[in-house]
Amino acid sequence: MTVETDEPGRAASDGRIRRGDRTRREVLRVAVDIASVEGLDGLSIGRLATELGLSKSGLIGHFGSKEELQLATIRAARAIFARSVIEPALEQPPGLAQVRALIDAWLTYSSDRRFPGGCFFARASHEYAARPGAVRDALAVVDQEWLGLLEESVRAAQAVGEIAPDADAAQLTYELDAYLDSANLRSLLGRPGVYEQAARAVRERLDAAAGVPSVQQSS
Repeated sequence: MTVETDEPGRAASDGRIRRGDRTRREVLRVAVDIASVEGLDGLSIGRLATELGLSKSGLIGHFGSKEELQLATIRAARAIFARSVIEPALEQPPGLAQVRALIDAWLTYSSDRRFPGGCFFARASHEYAARPGAVRDALAVVDQEWLGLLEESVRAAQAVGEIAPDADAAQLTYELDAYLDSANLRSLLGRPGVYEQAARAVRERLDAAAGVPSVQQSS
C-alpha cells in the first residue's frame, strides 16, 4: 500500500515556519537592544511593529501579549549572554583559569556593549526586582544560574588547590559579582577607568584567596 503525501503543501508549511522563525529572531534582536537601554517596560508590540515595518497582528501571533514578549526577550538575552560569557570561559579547565575567564568575559561583554545599555540583566533586574510575577521570576532564574556557575567554578578551584580550602566560596562569589555590577553601572554613568579598576580588584581578591602575597606585603 502506498501512502500519498502532500509535498507542495508540506513545502509551503515549512516555508511559513522558516519565515516565522526569521521574523521572531529579528523582533527579539531589536527587543533585547531596546530593553537594555529603556527597560523591559519600553517594549510593546506596537513599537516593534513600527520599527520593523511589520503588522501588529502578525507580532501578536508570535508573542500573544506584552508579558510573553518580555519573557521571550529575556530568553534571547540569556542565549546571547551564554554565547558571549559562559561558553568561551568554560573552555578553560576547572580552576582559577576558569574563574578568571568568567570574570574577564563578563567585563568584556559589558565594556564592549554587547547590549547597548550595558548588562541586559542588570538593567532588567533593577527594573523588576520589587515587582513579583513571571518576569521577575525569569530574571531571578538567570541571576541564580550565573551566581551558581561562578560559585561552582570557585569551588572547583578550591578542589584543585588553587584557592585556599578555608575560603568562603559563597562570599568570594558575592564579592566578585559586586565588582562586575559596580563597573557596569558606573561605566553607564560615564566614569572612566572602571573596568580596569574592577579587573584589578578581582585580581587582588583572587590572589588573596589563593594565598598569593600582595605587593605591599612582599615589598
